[in-house]
Amino acid sequence: MEQSSDPRAAPLTALRELVELVDQDGHLTEAAAALGIPQSTMSRRLRALEGHLGVPLTVPRGRAIGLTRAALDLVAVVRSPLAEIDAALVDLAEAADPEHGTIRFGFPLTMGAGEVPDLLAAFNRAHPGIRLDLKQAHGAELVADLQMGTLDLAIIIPPPPEVNHEVFARQTILAALPDVHPLAGAGSITLDQLAGEEFIATPATYNLRALTDRWCQECGFDPEVKIEVTEFSTIREFVGRGMGVALIPPAVRRVEGITEVTLDGPDHVREIALCSAVRRPGRVVERLRDFIREHAANWSNED
Repeated sequence: MEQSSDPRAAPLTALRELVELVDQDGHLTEAAAALGIPQSTMSRRLRALEGHLGVPLTVPRGRAIGLTRAALDLVAVVRSPLAEIDAALVDLAEAADPEHGTIRFGFPLTMGAGEVPDLLAAFNRAHPGIRLDLKQAHGAELVADLQMGTLDLAIIIPPPPEVNHEVFARQTILAALPDVHPLAGAGSITLDQLAGEEFIATPATYNLRALTDRWCQECGFDPEVKIEVTEFSTIREFVGRGMGVALIPPAVRRVEGITEVTLDGPDHVREIALCSAVRRPGRVVERLRDFIREHAANWSNED
């Protein structure tokens, strides 16, 4: 039977495989393994897709396969619609039993203690049939995973314009001082009172570090960052040992050796976004999204 020359006849399966091939940087073996199909089957479908479209999608490139500009452009266009279709199919399958399934959930490196673990533990108790596959990473990596479809839902700071998101909380940033610091007894301080202090902060690529630098510069000084740390819990450990001061969100639980002091002046807050891979996630993913919306209201603590 003669193959149809109508590009609309190109099968969704081959398009998904082309997306995976791009994600695997042209390594056919890895792409086929990720999809759980024989390499020969994937090669055959991709050749059929080229026949349907009438344009080359791949070229030889050593041990890998080179992707043509047409292939890259096609993947850029179909990635999001394919994710929406897959989410709709998952939603249909989950309709009969929305209390069982798997959610691939990501959250920032700076939120590994306190609110997020507490929230996920509460969700696990409320929905024991739902499995959580968790990833903790830098915001840029979480965005990329959402775009590639390897995460379903993620908390990201600040809100990323590249993916579907909603701001669900605003977190006040306080000054964390050693208990023995001269300003520890103050009800509140202005940021310029910390000029000349040694700061403990997150790395330069982190949102809170950018805010710290900006807020200090607006007060007329550059913060002297003595130590860079990715985890807030570790930052608090160093502050409690008298090694510097920090601008961080309030601790969920009391930390020995630290006093948290309110900052006067303009709002010192950061927005926290809940991001999804698709506009309409499946019912199981909606369970976690709705749970976060309901239980994270107290994260907005600027009042």
